[in-house]
Amino acid sequence: MDSTLENVAYSPKNVFILSGQSNMAGRGGVEKHHWDGIVPNECHPDASRIFRLSAHLHYEVAREPLHHDIDAKKTCGVGPGMSFANAIKDRVEAIGLVPCAVGGTAIKEWAHGQHLYVNMVKRAKSAMSHGGEIKAMLWYQGESDALSQHCVDTYKANMEKLIHDVRADLHLPSLPIIQVAIASGDEKYIEKIREAQKAIDLPNVVCVDAMGLQLKEDNLHLTTESQVKLGQMLADAYLTHFAPQEPAVASS
Repeated sequence: MDSTLENVAYSPKNVFILSGQSNMAGRGGVEKHHWDGIVPNECHPDASRIFRLSAHLHYEVAREPLHHDIDAKKTCGVGPGMSFANAIKDRVEAIGLVPCAVGGTAIKEWAHGQHLYVNMVKRAKSAMSHGGEIKAMLWYQGESDALSQHCVDTYKANMEKLIHDVRADLHLPSLPIIQVAIASGDEKYIEKIREAQKAIDLPNVVCVDAMGLQLKEDNLHLTTESQVKLGQMLADAYLTHFAPQEPAVASS
């Protein structure tokens, strides 16, 4: 896969990495390996302002499911990315979403040098190669680590190292990270993973808490409505902590 963008028609300036596991990739509206195709108004495409980097490293108009060619071994549905982008688009210029999430992945699979990590950094650099500036990484992961005491004990250190490595490899030492505290997982370990997530105390790292958002019948994945809400929560966190204070797009 070439590291440059194949399509230069779209060169969004404001780039956001979407990474983690299935609740970032999106399972909203997916039942029995089939997506119902329902796209809420908050997730509708905006052909002039919201784009996504495809698996082939070219930009296209962003639309659900954002991760269909990234988390390609699973059936993807609605995630938080489009809701997030629509909620911030009046405060920033054109948005480039870089989907990287893969369902069922543990934090160790995102370690420096592992395939998922290498691919995420490669995709981020591709987006930067045409003038895009990475504004934040949105991270929702941890359910696959709520499985053992060892995973719990090492989670915080592994996540902090991931943040350090991403910032170093992208040469962005202050890259904003908005992580989601998980809402589901093994009841024996979920609170310990959540505590580890909320205990991360690094500059420009904020946490959005998904607990309380409605889950599907599998008690693991967020519903479509919850994904819309999560996207808006992520947007609020970005606008509050990291975004320019003046609107970039004049109101009509």
